[in-house]
Formats: sequence, C-alpha cells, structure tokens
Amino acid sequence: MTLTLALVLTVIFVALAFDFTNGFHDAANAIATSVATRALTPRQALFMAAVMNFIGALLGTGVAETIGSGIIGPPQDNHGLIIVLSGLVGAVVWNLITWWFGLPSSSSHALIGGLMGAGFSASADVFWGVIGMKVVIPMFLSPFIGFTLAFIFMKIALYICRNFTYKRTMRNFRHAQTLSAALMALGHGLQDAQKTMGVIVLALIAGGYWHETGIPTWVKICAASAISAGTCTGGYRIMKTLGQKIIDLDPAHGFVAEGVAASVLYTTAFLWHAPISTTHTITSAIMGVGATTRKSAVRWGIAGNIVGGWFLTIPASAAVSIITYGLLHGIA
Repeated sequence: MTLTLALVLTVIFVALAFDFTNGFHDAANAIATSVATRALTPRQALFMAAVMNFIGALLGTGVAETIGSGIIGPPQDNHGLIIVLSGLVGAVVWNLITWWFGLPSSSSHALIGGLMGAGFSASADVFWGVIGMKVVIPMFLSPFIGFTLAFIFMKIALYICRNFTYKRTMRNFRHAQTLSAALMALGHGLQDAQKTMGVIVLALIAGGYWHETGIPTWVKICAASAISAGTCTGGYRIMKTLGQKIIDLDPAHGFVAEGVAASVLYTTAFLWHAPISTTHTITSAIMGVGATTRKSAVRWGIAGNIVGGWFLTIPASAAVSIITYGLLHGIA
C-alpha cells in the first residue's frame, strides 16, 4: 500500500468518525424538545432522528461543495492530505470535549475551524472571503433570526390559542411535535452530513482518486450512514441541557422552536449553501420561545455559557489542528 492511499483511507476513516461524533453530539438538536415535553420517548426520538438524518443527508450537495472547495484551496498530494487530516482531528477532539461537558457547541464550526487552523499553519490557501460570507455572517445571523422568529411565532401561537382549553391544546401540540422533530432531524442531516462529504472529496482529490465535479454516491451513503449511526447512540448529556436546563418546555414552545429552527436550516442549505450550525439555530429558537413568557423563564446564565462555547469553537478546534499538523507534517 502506498503512503498516499494509506493517508486517503485514514482521512476517510477519521472523517466518518467525525460524522459519527457529529451524530451523537448533535442528536439532541432534533429531539431534545420532543423528549423533554414527552411527545416522544428517547428511544422513539433517536430512531426517528436517525432515519431522518439519513434521508436528509441525501437531499442536496450545496453545503458539501462549500466545505469541499470554499474553506481551503484544493489540497495537493500527501501534504494536502495531512492538512485535511489535521483539520478533522481538531474537529473530533473539540466535539468530544464539549460532549463530555454537555455543552451544545457546533460540530460545523469545529470542522471549519479545524480546516482553517491546519490550512493557515501549512501556509495553504485559506479563502477568508468565503469564510466571512458563508461562515462568520451566518454564525451571527442564524441565531438572531432563530431567536426573533421563534419569539414572534410563539407570540402568534399564544394569541391564537388564548381561549382554547389548555390540556387539549398541549395534547395537540404534543402530536404536532412528532412532525416538527422529524423536520428538524431532516434539516440536521441535510446540513451536517454534507460537511463530511465535502471533506472526503477533498481527500480523494488530493490523492488523485477523484477528478470530477459533484459527490460520489458511495460517499453520500457512507456519510449518511455514519451520522445516522452516531445519532442512534444518543447524546443524552447535551439533550438534557437543551431540553431542560435552558427553559422549562411545554409542547407548544417545543413545536414552535423546532419548526422555526428547521425552516432556517432548509433556507440556508438550499438557497445560500451556507454551512450553518444546527446547534446555534435550535438553541436560539428555544431561547426565543422561552422569552415570550417572561425574561426570567430563560436561564440566561446557562445560555451565556453556551454562547461562550460558540465563540470558543472555531479557535479551539483550530488550535488542536495546528498542533496536530505540527506533529504530522513531517511524514508527508
């Protein structure tokens, strides 16, 4: 086996491992509110999320193309493979750290930060303009939009239902949450599995094993399978943070939060091809619906810790990837 082939296979393996960690790390994005309101049991929610993650991963390639060609220049030869591998290691390490502490950080930004750090360390082309337009701006804009829309739609829902019987209304919203959670899981697959596809294509191009545009079908299937398998393993630490620690959710608030977050994910994936964070989007939507009752309903101290983690993600994963590149670049 040549060194190039060994590196390509290693990158693919680590990329799928990242996809797996993305699944169990971000499974809570889609199902935490449904589990917290007892619309679904954890087992039902995880199975549904895994299936919808798989389907969502096959629905588009716009985000994958942004990751594959818009963050760093096309890697060349073995040295390029080391850059991609270092970026992946940075993302995986940060995912594991934040999962351990139950902090819902962004797997998307961990991957982008890892690629940026490794590319910068290796003096490779880093497309700062694309990063600014499709990463930095959405990083700030999507939580603001998620919070604002969730606040507005929750106010509308409360007004419409103001004279309805509480128990019957909550029962209806609990049933509706099955649909909203499925849509959220579909959006998670659409956004996050594509990022792994883009990285694998980067490795194939660098190794000389792919010379066409688009994403090979086997890459789509592998990425979809890995994120679905990861989702099945749970992610209960982060599920508890999103479902219980930010606000006390009822089915109405959970349905609106999931519906708004899913709509933001679809819009950015299909129209902007921007790799936004599902974590940021659903967390801000939960804060938005919580703020409609009273300001004290949102536990702002915990929310502040989460937001702090958001800002740390890119530099922290970049730092790990820089260290990894320093250790590995000599073998290329």
